[in-house]
Amino acid sequence: MRVRNGLLKLLGLCLLAGVLLAGTLFPAVGALGVVSNRASDTVDSISADLVTTDPPLITTVTDKDGAPIAYLYDQYRVLTPPDKISPTMKAALISVEDRRFYEHQGVDWKGTLRAAVTNQVGGSVSQGASTLTQQYVKNYLVHVVARNNKVEQQKAQEQTIARKAREARISIQLERKLGKDEILARYLNVVPFGSTIYGIAAASQAYFNTTPDKLTVPQAAVLAGMVNSPSALDPEVFPDKALERRNKVIDKMVENDKLTRDAGEASKKEPLGLAVPVRTPPNGCVGAGPENGFFCSYVINYLQKNGFSEEQLKSGGYTIRTTLDRAITEQAKQAAEAQVPKDTDGIANAMAIVRPGAEKHQVVALVANRDYGLKAEANQTQFDLPSGVENKFGAGSIYKTFTAAAALEKGMGIENTIATPGSHTSRVFKGGGDKCPSTGEPDTRWYCLKNASASYPAQMSLQTALQTSPNTGFVILEEQLGMDSVVDMASRLGMRETMATNIAGVRPDSKAKQQELRVSQAEFYKGNGGNASFTLGPAPVSTLELANVAATIISGGKWCPPTPLMEVLDRNGKPVPVNEQPCEQVVAEPLANTLATGMSKDDQGIGTAADAANRFKWKRPMMGKTGTTEDYKSAAFIGATPDYAASVQTFNDGIEPRGICLGARPRLCGGGDIFGGSLPARTWFDTMTRVLGDSPALPLPPTDERYLKGGSEIRIPDVVGRNVNDATRTLEQAGYKVSTQDRNSEQSKGTVVSQTPRGNALKGATIVLFISSGYVPPPQTSESPAPGQGEPAPGGVTPPPGGVTPPVEPGG
Repeated sequence: MRVRNGLLKLLGLCLLAGVLLAGTLFPAVGALGVVSNRASDTVDSISADLVTTDPPLITTVTDKDGAPIAYLYDQYRVLTPPDKISPTMKAALISVEDRRFYEHQGVDWKGTLRAAVTNQVGGSVSQGASTLTQQYVKNYLVHVVARNNKVEQQKAQEQTIARKAREARISIQLERKLGKDEILARYLNVVPFGSTIYGIAAASQAYFNTTPDKLTVPQAAVLAGMVNSPSALDPEVFPDKALERRNKVIDKMVENDKLTRDAGEASKKEPLGLAVPVRTPPNGCVGAGPENGFFCSYVINYLQKNGFSEEQLKSGGYTIRTTLDRAITEQAKQAAEAQVPKDTDGIANAMAIVRPGAEKHQVVALVANRDYGLKAEANQTQFDLPSGVENKFGAGSIYKTFTAAAALEKGMGIENTIATPGSHTSRVFKGGGDKCPSTGEPDTRWYCLKNASASYPAQMSLQTALQTSPNTGFVILEEQLGMDSVVDMASRLGMRETMATNIAGVRPDSKAKQQELRVSQAEFYKGNGGNASFTLGPAPVSTLELANVAATIISGGKWCPPTPLMEVLDRNGKPVPVNEQPCEQVVAEPLANTLATGMSKDDQGIGTAADAANRFKWKRPMMGKTGTTEDYKSAAFIGATPDYAASVQTFNDGIEPRGICLGARPRLCGGGDIFGGSLPARTWFDTMTRVLGDSPALPLPPTDERYLKGGSEIRIPDVVGRNVNDATRTLEQAGYKVSTQDRNSEQSKGTVVSQTPRGNALKGATIVLFISSGYVPPPQTSESPAPGQGEPAPGGVTPPPGGVTPPVEPGG
């Protein structure tokens, strides 16, 4: 019975060969006699996939100068064209896998029938006699077309006559479309060589630290032998088996006249010669190392927010040239660790540096005293300390910047006097603690507070208030301005991701038990009549966004997204457009320029950062602001020159939130005495002194009389979030002209997602509205060349704040 079944299968294979030949010579007969039209269409479709579907390639992330810092991949593969693969490698592969490769037209009928006679009588479908073209078809379907589809992968490997028939016909079609050398190169670019190593370039590099054009006979024979069973013949894991297989390949090369017998014997005497250790590029941002890993992580998050999927990044073969400056990164990390050593328990010291500008805000460094990595015992973390909303305790009095900016927009000047009494009880805001007077409503008290010391005068200019940071003056300003304008100013100037999180620093959760966790920070601080503690900055915050606030102010009120990108190139070296947010003029330029001057005294005299500035002999014009939060669990500093804007946050990142104490070495303690002018400001001045060196000191931008002395308000309606028609009508009725531009966005189609300028502008000015398309398309790349035509491989939850307001750090 077994012999009978085998003969029947042999007969089936013979019929298959005849039918395929008929189908090849006479397409109409093939369509009618072999398969249905639908099946034929399927074959044609698969054949087209093999020509047009790009294989996964490794993506490279580089610094600003193009030097790699990280690699992203599922399959480590670098395409190599036919002329960059050594003849020795081609000869070894052909000798062991398909010695009549240059004679057949995709299917080796003689070999197929011989294998059928030998194997099929034994009861199995022919496992042998597949040509390299057929093997290429199967490998491409398994590892490229269906790499994320287990069912289709199984179909591509099932041992049935139907699969063999499909594979053979596709191979015949490919041989008509592609030359032999192209098919051979395609095969070598697709086939796996173990683990995540795919293609001859990756294998050459990983196993022998060389390139495909320089492979020796023994090296080529090892790799040619592996394609039969890459796991079982892994030369690093099974060296004896790999050596035995290598020598068989060399014998085949001699047998097929690809190598002389003497050369073959000499080659067989050589050791395996593997690179030690066998190495693939480190995969992911851990590979960027302890200094650059935080930046790499931000790059990936930024691209994903702008339309790239994880799958695309790991298979697209992109070159992502970033704005990372290695020198500045090294200097910033040294300064961060100098103030808070990396092994300090429970205290993180994070810094972000942004290059200001009217067209771009480029992120040049993201560092922390912690290292980026997987080993917590070695003071490593993968939390995005410099870029994420990771300081859960807030930036403190830095938020007075937003109150001051809103006051300028309402008509105040930095030379105007504000009241700064030693204590204050608000009759506007509620939410005070037990020591605050009752409002007369059940369990409700007014908001009351006091300054950090009794040394503050009863009144001072807004500029002096920014320099010395009295609490009462800025809460009184909030009462006068209204919470909406202050909270909105924070978002406009740069706190967009931060203000979109809840008071735990994560995305609002509509199912949360606590109401305050269901809404964004913006909604929380505006709700229930307003929360006056906002100007004292008690909520979670991003270090990077604080730096970008400083960049917005020093850039004349021009907000731009903090971008880590110089350019993104596809696998063919063509630029890929990235759906980055447009820049906005968020406040009038004279307002921003004058605010910068209003913030220019913090490093001088009685300024809260003066001691830190003096320590590092700082003499340059700058703007700055310190901040400290309740219970001393965090402190922060922002500052900018026309060259760079940066922020530092020192905060508790341990499992037991406690205050931070200074001393010979910072530590967690029961009380706390850290303030923004201490560790954060010292880190800032240390870094910037190193970075700027002997470069010329640039002046701050010129001030404007209107914002020095105060004046009347000319306010542009803020129409972000409205329908384009309603927004246009509102602006035109207010006396402005309107221009619109489309922008890809997931917001409802026709919604205004951005406007520029915002804030103040003379009537008659043109307001540009960016209108949502309702859709973010995937990144478009240029048409890719056929696989094998690429470049050669390279050589080598905190509860909401209570009623008692946070103390201000001594002098700030």
